[in-house]
Amino acid sequence: MQNVLIVGAGTGGSIILDLLQNLEFMNVNAIIDTDEHAPGIIRAKKQGIAYGMNWTNYLTDDLDIIFDVTGDKSVFSALLKARPAHTVLIPGSVANLLVRLLEENDTYIKRIHTEMYKQRMIFDSIEEGMVGIDEEGTVDFFNKSASKMIGFPIEEAVGRMITDVIPTTELPRVFNSGKAELNEEQILGNGLKIVTSRYPLFDSAGKKVGAFAVFKDITEVVALAEEITDLKKVKTMLEAIIHSSDDAISVVDDNGNGILVNPAYTRITGLTEDEIIGKPANADIIEGESIHMRVLKSRKPVRGVNMRIGENNREVIVNVAPIIVDHQVKGSVGVIHDITEMRNLMKELDQARTIIRELESTYTFDDIFGGSSDIEISIEQAKLAAKSDIAILLRGEAGTGKELFAHAIHSSSDRRFNKFIRVNCSAIHPSKLEAELFGQESGVSQNGNDSTPGLFQASEKGTLFLDEVVDLPLVVQARLLNYLKSGTIFKNGGTYPVHLSVRIIAASTKNLEKAMHEGTFIEELYYVLNRLSIQIAPLRSRKKDIPSIIGHLLVKLNQEFGMNIEKVTDEAQERLGQYDWPGNVRELENVLSRAMIYMESGDAVIDLKDVVKSLSSRENTEEEQILPEKSTLTSIMDEYEKTILETALRENNGNKSLTANRLGISLRSLYYKLEKFSLI
Repeated sequence: MQNVLIVGAGTGGSIILDLLQNLEFMNVNAIIDTDEHAPGIIRAKKQGIAYGMNWTNYLTDDLDIIFDVTGDKSVFSALLKARPAHTVLIPGSVANLLVRLLEENDTYIKRIHTEMYKQRMIFDSIEEGMVGIDEEGTVDFFNKSASKMIGFPIEEAVGRMITDVIPTTELPRVFNSGKAELNEEQILGNGLKIVTSRYPLFDSAGKKVGAFAVFKDITEVVALAEEITDLKKVKTMLEAIIHSSDDAISVVDDNGNGILVNPAYTRITGLTEDEIIGKPANADIIEGESIHMRVLKSRKPVRGVNMRIGENNREVIVNVAPIIVDHQVKGSVGVIHDITEMRNLMKELDQARTIIRELESTYTFDDIFGGSSDIEISIEQAKLAAKSDIAILLRGEAGTGKELFAHAIHSSSDRRFNKFIRVNCSAIHPSKLEAELFGQESGVSQNGNDSTPGLFQASEKGTLFLDEVVDLPLVVQARLLNYLKSGTIFKNGGTYPVHLSVRIIAASTKNLEKAMHEGTFIEELYYVLNRLSIQIAPLRSRKKDIPSIIGHLLVKLNQEFGMNIEKVTDEAQERLGQYDWPGNVRELENVLSRAMIYMESGDAVIDLKDVVKSLSSRENTEEEQILPEKSTLTSIMDEYEKTILETALRENNGNKSLTANRLGISLRSLYYKLEKFSLI
């Protein structure tokens, strides 16, 4: 176990803290920062990790590694002198490299574990037994079905000689001969009759490395053929098959009352036979409708329905088919696949991908959908722009995807491994905007210049995206123009120029020419930015792109809401194509989100009525609501989110677990939002 001290609790320190917490061989003694509100300090408080403002108090003899992520050379020098002789001091640049390498390593390990888990799950789910040996005759693969048939636990079989596990085995002979044997009958030591195929295994160089057998139990099949006329024995066998299934099975009569469940059903739902047999088919349902009752009414099978069942609130996929005898429905049989653990793994993988995407800004031109000539021209212009460092001006209405284009240009440029920073020029108070962009030089301290870097310095060798550039004050416009001409900036209060290499991408939804003629936008800055201007067409002028955009948005929204919406019907898409989309792609996403939120549980298709309801809600909101005089976008979105939460709570009678499931968020996230809006 390595004891670690982290000096600097900013973004870099926070990342290192999170990373080290997941490593069993690392122990974080403490994290230090002069700012008690730094992100790393806040996380340390929540996780019960020691923290402080003075690192000298934590230089103990048991300290193995110190990470200095302050970026302050004086701190590094002081740590170098004061540290114990055996303690390794890692500077910020090396720490950042370690973080990147460890993150990549962690990502690959997770992928490998996920693939291994999937493969093992597949092999353990099939009915055929599988056994593999190496060149020494030692068992190196043994699946669950093989364990059941042979009566040998998996953990005891792997690593033992094959003759100890299956005395009657022919695998060594197949290995020695190098010839496959197909569909051979064999009787195991326990009397089980199987049909087996055996194969020698060769590596890429043609060398024999082992042998493999796939076999199937035919004992019950033979018995069924021998006893086909004995209905009682047939019934007993069928019940035995149902009870041995790993999938949960339930059977109801024509009135929808339970008549049979297997042990797997009891295990998954947590309900006993007495709680199901003779009871209505919805007795086990926590969320959603009874599929048995739907099948009994429609006389048609229903497959692939997501539900939550039983006291354990397990997430399952349900397939139900009617039982029809002499053209009459006598009941229905349902097979339930438990996907709770698989769903949790998928959610964790999606969350990891989202985090990585946000950290690395990996939006590319592949994320821009549409085949119309307008959007293709814009994409080609943007790809050409990515090859140079010239300033770019993105123009288009709100919601057309200007920020997505900016991300794609950055990700396709030589600067893609450095920071992409977005600044909403209209969201920062003009009095603070200048210092926010260019930094502050506030005097001299014992350690040198006491200065605060701005976003220009933070974007060094990267990209600075100035959204709504027309809203910059004139004095800031002048300083931006100076940078574009000279490549240098002056901090507020500073006297020495700072040379930087920052790619500028500007964007505006407003008329720059009008602003220039009205004197609110510097003419020379307009011409510098307009040298490479990319116009992004509104959605109403490229409506033929709507189907492809919908397909992309459904993937994204399914991940966000934890839903499985398969498609939007042709009628619904036709209705969407009739709308003019003043809010463009962003508004289309909102309409689809609203339709998904109000859909019935278990529905997998957005149809015309869902779209009409969502559009009607949007249009009524436009007609009836008047923007409050002093409102901000944040306050408006907060109020809307609060309304959604109140509605969902009311629909679920205050049940927070059901409310979280309905909204597709975790229970923890729901409680956070309820506290935020004082709803509890």
